[in-house]
Amino acid sequence: MHQKLNERVVDSDPLQTAEWVESLDQVIDEAGPDRAAYLLDQLSDRARANGVELPIHLNTPYVNTIRPEAEVPYPGDRAMERRIKSLIRWNAMAMVVRQNKYDPGIGGHISTYASLATLLEVGFNHFFHASYGDQRGDLIYFQDHASPGVYGRAFLEGRLSEEHLKNFRHELRGHPGLSSYPHPWLMPDFWSFPTVSMGLASINAIYQARFMRYLENRGIIARTPRHIWAFLGDGEMDEPESMGSLTLASREKLDNLIFVINCNLQRLDGPVRGNGKVIQELEAAFRGAGWNVVKVIWGGDWDPLLARDTTGLLQKRMAEVVDGEFQTYVTKSGAYVRQHFFGKYPELLDLVAQLSDEEVFKLRRGGHDPRKVYNAYKAAMEITGQPTVILAQTVKGYGLGEAGEGRNISHQQKKLNEQEIALFRSRFEIPIPDEAARNAAFYRPPSDSPEISYMHERRRQLGGYMPTRKVPASSIVAPPLEYLKESLEGSSGREVSSTMAMVRVLTMLLKHPQLGTRVVPIIPDEARTFGMESLFRQFGIYASQGQLYKPHDADMFLYYKESNDGQILEEGITEAGSMASFTSAGTAYANYGVEMIPFFIYYSMFGFQRVGDLIWAFGDARGKGFLCGGTAGRTTLAGEGLQHQDGHSILLSSTSPTCATYDPAYAYEIAIIVQDGIRRMYQNQEDLFYYLTLYNENYPMPAMPKDLNPEGVLKGIYRFQAAAKGKAAVQLFGSGPILNEALRAQQILADKYDVAADVWSVTSYNELRREASSVERWNRLHPDQPEKIPYVAKALEGADGPIIAATDYMKVVADQIAPWLPGRMETLGTDGFGRSENREYLRKHFEINAESIVTAALSRLARDGKFDAGKAAAAFIDLGVDTEKTDPARA
Repeated sequence: MHQKLNERVVDSDPLQTAEWVESLDQVIDEAGPDRAAYLLDQLSDRARANGVELPIHLNTPYVNTIRPEAEVPYPGDRAMERRIKSLIRWNAMAMVVRQNKYDPGIGGHISTYASLATLLEVGFNHFFHASYGDQRGDLIYFQDHASPGVYGRAFLEGRLSEEHLKNFRHELRGHPGLSSYPHPWLMPDFWSFPTVSMGLASINAIYQARFMRYLENRGIIARTPRHIWAFLGDGEMDEPESMGSLTLASREKLDNLIFVINCNLQRLDGPVRGNGKVIQELEAAFRGAGWNVVKVIWGGDWDPLLARDTTGLLQKRMAEVVDGEFQTYVTKSGAYVRQHFFGKYPELLDLVAQLSDEEVFKLRRGGHDPRKVYNAYKAAMEITGQPTVILAQTVKGYGLGEAGEGRNISHQQKKLNEQEIALFRSRFEIPIPDEAARNAAFYRPPSDSPEISYMHERRRQLGGYMPTRKVPASSIVAPPLEYLKESLEGSSGREVSSTMAMVRVLTMLLKHPQLGTRVVPIIPDEARTFGMESLFRQFGIYASQGQLYKPHDADMFLYYKESNDGQILEEGITEAGSMASFTSAGTAYANYGVEMIPFFIYYSMFGFQRVGDLIWAFGDARGKGFLCGGTAGRTTLAGEGLQHQDGHSILLSSTSPTCATYDPAYAYEIAIIVQDGIRRMYQNQEDLFYYLTLYNENYPMPAMPKDLNPEGVLKGIYRFQAAAKGKAAVQLFGSGPILNEALRAQQILADKYDVAADVWSVTSYNELRREASSVERWNRLHPDQPEKIPYVAKALEGADGPIIAATDYMKVVADQIAPWLPGRMETLGTDGFGRSENREYLRKHFEINAESIVTAALSRLARDGKFDAGKAAAAFIDLGVDTEKTDPARA
């Protein structure tokens, strides 16, 4: 009888079907829906066991998940809360309209908060805990474009002044200003999470919820009923990051996570799914990923109609109308809705015959009904073992009327004319004079008014005001550099990579008696590549459910050990997910009041290039920690080819204002940088984070020179090895493994061409440029003061001759400091696509090997008249450097 899945099947025995349906109805009436669900589950199992192909249904009917009879009464004062919400709506609208009236083009958004107001206010009044006793409370990711509404509430609470609201999007005018969107960097006492790069809030919230459990399972924070709330737009769910990690949340049973998706059916230009139903699409995706789904589609006005719909025709009509048509209904009249929605079936016209056109038009969407929203939130709080997503249907621009309610232009609406403002004031009963309304004046009732008193009492019962960001004093003291003595002493002739040197530093930190528990190693499934498998047994891989199997390598010393108090976050193949964990750990000092020190070690190619937006948000959030780009360099990761050879991450990292980037060659440099990083980020509470390039080439690690001043390593340059004889005629710069090529070039120049050269380790071109640019700015602004000298110029005082800078990165990385070395520097780098080859041939191809460094030095000396030009030309032939081959940047 069942020909194909998901096709309509002809009923060959209607009488038998009716008997089964009657039996099911009887079970529901007598034993309840849970018993009915159990029986259906058992029947499904038996059917599958007998080879019956059952259709897969991931969608439920297009009605509210929670039936009216299962709802609890609303606990708050509905009239009072509506009054408060109306005042917030007004101030949010006025904030944007007023700014664009006096500063045309300044921007802002009205419509998103207009659709979100009920969803937020029910939370603020009844669910969002700022604290649980002496423990911190819930964490909320606010929908980005709704920021004016959050500011409007804080204004009524007295936490923001009228001057703040007047300076919305004015942050540089000597007055208190408000940032356009949630930006912790710009408002460090208010916002916690930057959410405006749409799609990032979702993945960050998922990993935040997991990190909360990580901290609890490791005993670092106390267990509380705190939740992670993420308010998201239906349009932004198309971003890959929005839904790419849904199964992590269900796999980890994150019942502390609640998504609220504001389904106003409209994105920036038009409908999200004009020809479909985005709520049904999202329901299927989330249910398929193992989430608890609660749909809030229809307001209470629809309940009597659905109750009288004994034939199911109303539900059928609800299911067949596409979102584009639902959007149209909002912009038309009650008569239009009666004709086009209900009018398709005569029986539905009878269903609304007693309603006027105005009443038909005012039938609300579920996201605007506080009782429906309250019951959805309550259900989400009570679920165990699953994350919850609430799909709430709303109207974009709700309350704006013809100025933008449900219209395609709604997202861009920033201005209202006088008539539109007057209608808004009337609709929400704002008690201000006509003149004040025309000027979009703000309104706050007296501090002892019932509205303000109600707001304060609700927040008192919920533990304080939100959003707010609090940073405690630091409890971390950086270990002395001597603690990393092993790394300072070198490798005693053994060949090791800088990646292994970093792993050794990390291991020592993990064993530190005070800091050890605060270190969070994060790895995207490359631990063995980076030589980190030794950490598995010592510190364990975090698994919320422990290890439910015996690993096949259990009898080995370095077996794969998972535990629910494991310290390592082994994320699998997801740089984005790993970065979200890094963000959770790197901002834990503000969100949980505990300082965690994350080390995220990954393929350098897949850092700034792949998840640069997440890294930018990390800086906005004032995150701290160490990004470690393993297998770095375009010629050092031998054989991997174009996609894996990184020659540009240092350049990309330079765009992040709070990122300190280093390209160390030796273990002692790594130790100095990491120790100072902990001091600066945690002990001194500086808002910055670090990026270190790490390589997989093995070579002996020298001991730290006895006369080395660590300042040179930290500022970016120091002389590593002076010329063996006489004063150097040329200066050679090297970084990472290419420093060894510079050393080999130094030897060739001395032995074959009698040219003395100094070799410098450049640990950070980025930091050198930053400091030099800052000094240059100071000099420009203070022409009456003695000129300051940048560090790079000071370091090179007395070091004469041309400079040959060789790097495993693009030439522009080294070129950053060229303005402060006028006419002196030639750069060799790895511009162009990579190749699958070994290091010898790759470095020859990109012209950064020792031979290329030598010929570049001789060529420059010849141009300067300090070396015989004929001998310089002969050197190219002698050293095998092809002068006529294609430029590798074009090859």
